[in-house]
Amino acid sequence: MADGATSISTSLKDKVSEAEWQARVDLAALYRLVAVHGWDDMIFTHISARIPGPEHHFLINPYGRFFGEMTASDLVKVDLDGNVIDKTPYFINPAGFTIHSAVHAAREDAHYVMHLHTDQGVAVSTHSEGLLPLAQQALIVLPQLAYHDYEGIALNLDERERLVADLGDKKLMMLRNHGTLSVGSTAAECWMGMFFLERACKQQVMALSAGRHNIMMVPDHAQAEVRSQTGGGLGMIAGLAWGGCLRKLDRESPGYAA
Repeated sequence: MADGATSISTSLKDKVSEAEWQARVDLAALYRLVAVHGWDDMIFTHISARIPGPEHHFLINPYGRFFGEMTASDLVKVDLDGNVIDKTPYFINPAGFTIHSAVHAAREDAHYVMHLHTDQGVAVSTHSEGLLPLAQQALIVLPQLAYHDYEGIALNLDERERLVADLGDKKLMMLRNHGTLSVGSTAAECWMGMFFLERACKQQVMALSAGRHNIMMVPDHAQAEVRSQTGGGLGMIAGLAWGGCLRKLDRESPGYAA
């Protein structure tokens, strides 16, 4: 089997439905955006997308390709059990799909699922208090943030039920001692949720780098005000920013839509 080191030479654009191709382009864009922001972990961690339609098929990265290399045609189509659907020179990481398949199966709105292992995300995931209300980005994230305790590398399928129960109806999750997770009904929403979560984690690590002494938490009344201001979620803001994100990729990481 191919190890993902080289991209396939033939575009799938004219071989799949328009809806699937759009999902492929958006998912490839998410992989590239993660790489552009320096949030990738070589070939590890995954982002997945549900293909519109009744078949319950999904797209995920070919195991072995770096996020900054990903193209729409590279992505592998699988079923809910991680079985590869269409002929491809690539294979996937079944363990990597464990978390994603659980969320996709449980949440109708989970069209895109992103999981990262950034330094700042992992650092905050180890903090006993989790994400703290230190700044505006954290306040935007906190109402949508769930937690799931670490159980080891995601090989145990039984963990899926517990992860889904912990996630509930939230859009973001801190995987304790592991990393971060974002769920979106669109690629834009998935990206924006992770963007705010990762920024909040980085700010917390920086703020606490000199110790907890003299750190100011946001007052309760201000936290409540932000909750009321952001109750509608990040969908609209995400839609406004998504075009700019794609233009950034066109400048800095072209070729994802191939």
